[in-house]
Amino acid sequence: MKNEILITTAHLVKKFPIGGHFFTALNDVNLTIRAGEFTGLVGPSGSGKTTLLNIIGALDNPTEGVAVVMGQDTKTLNHKQAARLRSECLGFIFQTYNLLPVYTVFENVEFPLLLLGIASSDRKKSVMKALEWVGLTDKVSSRPSQLSGGECQRVSIARAMVKRPKLVLADEPTANLDAANSHNVLKMMLQLNREMGTTFIFASHDEKVIGYLRRKIGLTDGKVVEDKIISTQNHEESETPC
Repeated sequence: MKNEILITTAHLVKKFPIGGHFFTALNDVNLTIRAGEFTGLVGPSGSGKTTLLNIIGALDNPTEGVAVVMGQDTKTLNHKQAARLRSECLGFIFQTYNLLPVYTVFENVEFPLLLLGIASSDRKKSVMKALEWVGLTDKVSSRPSQLSGGECQRVSIARAMVKRPKLVLADEPTANLDAANSHNVLKMMLQLNREMGTTFIFASHDEKVIGYLRRKIGLTDGKVVEDKIISTQNHEESETPC
């Protein structure tokens, strides 16, 4: 449902032990993210972007504070419950693609549906639809080693979207792509956001990604230093490749 609150963080702190001291990766982060947003966590390396994305994705727990994702306090989830939240509700897009090299494109995209126990006929329909979204129906039998970087990233988008999750988390999704492929995958994700209402949260310092965002959350030294809505006019201007 549009405007539904998907994520709330309150006084979120994350510390990592370094030697005899602690490094504070997140420092009192308070955010609310609603359904349908196309949002970026933006900042230099070490600013806390990926740490925050991992906590939202129930891949890590905060040291202090609370992160509520789709009504669930991630800190209270055990391993099985966290895995179920990720499997049923979240999609992930990684900068290194994380495709299974011995599997075909079809099998890589199908994998999340296997984990959910979806029937074979329904899996096939869903996988082919996801590959149609990203323009790779002609690559179903190819393996990752036979694909370009842009094609691998499109496979990872299809895999993230195949179960039609409410929320997709994308960590530096354009890091290994050239400018043309970066714009292509970003346009693809924006189209899926518009057509399906999927919420996207990026962690990135790439100006190309920033140019597509509707909301920019700036992080520096683990703190939110900027949180602004980007106008639709500016956003549409950014859709033309540089």
